[in-house]
Order: sequence, then C-alpha cells, then structure tokens
Amino acid sequence: MDVLYIVIPAYNEAQNLPDVIRQWYPIVSSHNAEGKSKLIVLNDGSRDETQDVLEELKKDCPLLEVVNKENEGHGPTLIRGYKQALAEHADFIFQTDSDGQTNPNEFESFWEKRHDYDAVFGNRTERGDGKQRAFVEKTLCRILHHYFRVSVPDANAPFRLMSAEYLAKYLPRLRSDYNLPNVMLTVFGVYYHDRVTFIPISFAPRTQGKNSINMKKIFRIGRNALKDFRDFKHAM
Repeated sequence: MDVLYIVIPAYNEAQNLPDVIRQWYPIVSSHNAEGKSKLIVLNDGSRDETQDVLEELKKDCPLLEVVNKENEGHGPTLIRGYKQALAEHADFIFQTDSDGQTNPNEFESFWEKRHDYDAVFGNRTERGDGKQRAFVEKTLCRILHHYFRVSVPDANAPFRLMSAEYLAKYLPRLRSDYNLPNVMLTVFGVYYHDRVTFIPISFAPRTQGKNSINMKKIFRIGRNALKDFRDFKHAM
C-alpha cells in the first residue's frame, strides 16, 4: 500500500477549515497505508482563530498534523510541507488549498492514475473565482510557453498528486522562499518529458473568508517571477 500525505497551507482560514478538514480527512483515512498517511495543515502565521480551530479539529482527527509557523507566504509554506512529506517517507503527495474551492470527490480519479504517471495535475477548465483570475492563469501559461516552450493548460492548480520520486527530483531546484513552487513543479515535468498528465477539475467560488492574495499582489509576484523564470531557463 502507498503512503499518502495531503498537504494544505492555511492563512486566516478559520471559517473554512472545519468544512475543509471534514471533507478531506476521510480521504487520507481511507488511504492510510500502515497507519502512516497524514493530512498536514501548515498554519502560515494566521492572525485569526485558525490555530485554535485546527487544535480543536485534531481531537477527532488523529491523522491530522498541524504545523504552526511564522508567516512566509503560500509558496514557502508549500515547500516546507513538501519537504516534510519527503522526510517522512510519503510515497505520494497531494496538495490542495484550505479555502474550500476544490472538490474532494475528484480525488479518486487522480489516485487511480498514481502508478501510470509521475504527476497528475488539475486543470481548472471552469473557474468560479472570477474572470480576472482566469485571465491571470492564461497569461501565466503564455509566459511559460515563451520562456520554456512548454504548453500547459493550468500551471498553478492547487489540486495535484505527485510521486515522492518526482518531487524529490525537482524540489531541490527551488529556493526555500520561492513564491511559485507549483508553477515550476509543473513546468519541470513537461519540459523534461516526465510522465505527467492534466485532468479537468471543478473550482468553486470562495464562500467564506477573504482571499489574502489580491490582484495587486498577484501582479507584484508576477513581475518578480519573470526574473526567476529567466534564471530557471538559463539553468535548464
């Protein structure tokens, strides 16, 4: 049996986390190989009641592990979660977000393909979070094609299953403070012709809480990313 780690970063998601954990916990529980699978939630220095909510949820969810850390941002938090999963010998690492926009019912179609592919990435064919964010993603994919000559339908979807071998191969290429790890983990697999595939997923609108990444911040991250993309391309 394969050990599954589900990695979920969280920042000020006290309103969403009870539902999110109740939805995703049965999945890690049903794939609990030798009692070693985990659902890891990394609390990225939240200023609301996120920590208290998670500690309460742990009482009924023994496979839930809470990592409370200083605020670093979504990307560095993901990298920390990925590194922990590899250090603890997970066989497969699945990542999603804590805002309740992804659908756990779509997980099994990814899991069934875990031995056919090195990585299975979600493709948000329809987005409930607005036209602006869909435009940003399409623009990102065009930029990635320009820099790396790769064609990807969705580079940054927070719904992805990766083998430990795949993650261990590419994660060391990323700085621990890198803002867009999921983007480059997608690019590497396509660029180097690994066994990767994209599966359409749903993406619901946020119903509670507030997105901590606004459009202004997105464009600032994007501007900084261009230099990183040039550096990655030079190294590749």
